[in-house]
Amino acid sequence: MAGRERLFVIGGDAAGMSAASQARRRRDADDLEITVVERGRHASYSACGIPYYVGGAVSDLDRLIARTPAEFRDRGIDLRPRTEATEIDLDGGRVRVRDLADGGERWEHYDHLMVATGAVPVRPPLPGADAGGVHGVQILDDGVALRRALDAGPRRAVVVGGGYIGLEMAEALVARGLEVALVDAADQPMRTLDADMGALVADALRGIGVALHLGEPVEGFDTSGGRVTAVRTAARTLPADLVVLGLGVRPGTDLARAAGIPVGPTGGIVTDRRMRARAERVWAAGDCAETRHLVTGGPAAIALGTHANKQGRVAGINLGGGYATFPGVVGTAVAKICQVEVARTGLNEREAAEAGFETVSAVVASTTRAGYYPGATEMRTKLVAERRTGRLLGAQIVGEEGAAKRVDGLAIALWNGMTVEEMTGLDLGYAPPFSPVWDPVLIAARKVAERVEADWLAAE
Repeated sequence: MAGRERLFVIGGDAAGMSAASQARRRRDADDLEITVVERGRHASYSACGIPYYVGGAVSDLDRLIARTPAEFRDRGIDLRPRTEATEIDLDGGRVRVRDLADGGERWEHYDHLMVATGAVPVRPPLPGADAGGVHGVQILDDGVALRRALDAGPRRAVVVGGGYIGLEMAEALVARGLEVALVDAADQPMRTLDADMGALVADALRGIGVALHLGEPVEGFDTSGGRVTAVRTAARTLPADLVVLGLGVRPGTDLARAAGIPVGPTGGIVTDRRMRARAERVWAAGDCAETRHLVTGGPAAIALGTHANKQGRVAGINLGGGYATFPGVVGTAVAKICQVEVARTGLNEREAAEAGFETVSAVVASTTRAGYYPGATEMRTKLVAERRTGRLLGAQIVGEEGAAKRVDGLAIALWNGMTVEEMTGLDLGYAPPFSPVWDPVLIAARKVAERVEADWLAAE
């Protein structure tokens, strides 16, 4: 049809499908053709739900899928699963794709290209890392494969890496009745926390039966008949019927790099606030894109579905002829290890020092509810502030039910550049079932504000 443009989207999960959906709302099919290719069998799903599907908390795979390809086609979006983009030709305005079912390849043209290739799991370049039974967890297909492997009845599992995915997968494997060991080169799990808070997470893991081997880099994987049999560190050999890699992820930008699309120091595609890449007619969003950290002011690449959905929405609005911007992130994240909730936002002490800040901090032990109210449990809140100015730089929370979501208020304080002194007067909700009369956030803010003041007085 004369005058019709084509939007070609690489990647069919949060960022890609948000962009496609927003563009379609603003431009109908007579004006804009939208094609999405996705190498997996599933699209528009909750990747964050994969550990809960593996562990059995979510029994039905369909509950993780927001919309099917057929539903998108009904909305005028041509979504093609099991189709992989293998090359981008910027000069020619085209993408080479491969049909993973029959191996056929062809070129597809575009007027606008949306790169939403997500992130890829870090897989160590070690002997045996590609053996059968070694699972990375990136897309829903990976979760399906891992659950199928667990249904075969393995007894011993080793999780390599103590980040968010590693910890959630360790819990899932324990829930499935396996003997679980976790190996990490770091001396604590969840390095996005400071050591004192990470120690609480380690205690929680041990409490559910996970054997921790910290400060032990993996040196290789023993195999037999092409399948993994053990994980080797410098200190020990851990028998394993299956291995799950939880070493984190990196932006999936190999395709973009090869095409000459600029990539920043974090490894993510460089974009402006409207999610335009530094290449003509190219946009990028989600885990493959670099963004701005609002606390440091520097570049950041933080792989979270929340950012991916927002960035995809912004790109789609702009592609549809509207105007929207993505301001950046403060690095808010939450996780759960059985009954223990973990949350963080902003910078920890190490990150703040690396960014050039001098800091003061405080850790406060309190309860999630009024101490006399049934169900009150302990929680610890840590705030990190800039020395002298008292500007909040980051926060961490470890506790039980009702603890983690308090990080949202702290993220708002970070977003608005508040000082800990200003935070002491926040009008937070109170009733005994929800909080002590002095909320842990307010107690922590007061403690850090006192230290900021003491630092000033000592300098006079």
